[in-house]
Amino acid sequence: MSQSLNRPITRSPDHPIQQSPNQPRELTRLQRLEIRVFGTLAAWVVRLIGSSLRWEVHGWDTWESARASAGCLIHAFWHSEIFAATWFWRNRRIVVMSGYNFDARFTANVIQKYGYEIARGSASRGAAGAMVSMVRAMQRGQNTAFTIDGPRGPRHVAKAGAVMVAKATGAPIICFHIRPARAWVFSKSWDRTEIPRPFSRIALFIAPPIAVAQNASEAEQVAKLQEVQAALDGLVREGDEWRREAGDRVIG
Repeated sequence: MSQSLNRPITRSPDHPIQQSPNQPRELTRLQRLEIRVFGTLAAWVVRLIGSSLRWEVHGWDTWESARASAGCLIHAFWHSEIFAATWFWRNRRIVVMSGYNFDARFTANVIQKYGYEIARGSASRGAAGAMVSMVRAMQRGQNTAFTIDGPRGPRHVAKAGAVMVAKATGAPIICFHIRPARAWVFSKSWDRTEIPRPFSRIALFIAPPIAVAQNASEAEQVAKLQEVQAALDGLVREGDEWRREAGDRVIG
């Protein structure tokens, strides 16, 4: 796959990958209507709640320094934090990978309303083409982002996509974690999705950048993935400590 990432790329990042026999059928007319209608409603909820949150950012100087020195960044975070992340990083033309199924297209519809661009693919289908599109976007100076345990888990287990794109581009990986003091938790979803409660305090934690050499061996890439996992695990511990100090509770 690393060879594919280093080839010349002609697709724009939001151009769907060409259909293959293994890709799912097109959505029904009803499903497309549901995405448009409920996607608009969901985007309104993101704005309503997001605009009420009281943010604390830990490590913003790290992000700004990495952005200034590298030009563009690869963001990595847990899938459960999509709601809050959509609001915080809005209107930056960040390119994200999104799959073909209903849930993925629904999420893509929502986040596109906040200035995100889509590279169509997932870990199980079309990943190479999507990452090639992300590499091309970074060559144009755009940031990218990975819900690094998505699309279906295991929860809080990092996958290799961000490391592969970092190797192909030379851009560093910036891990971040978002912890609301009060949130609704969807405990039956595989990722335990969190939606912050309106007017809640919420903290964003940013780790130092992780660089991957463009000539990194397989073993070195595995080591970098372990470094990404350790960084995210550390941020989660910071978030847990912050929430305990905040003295609020999470509502499940």
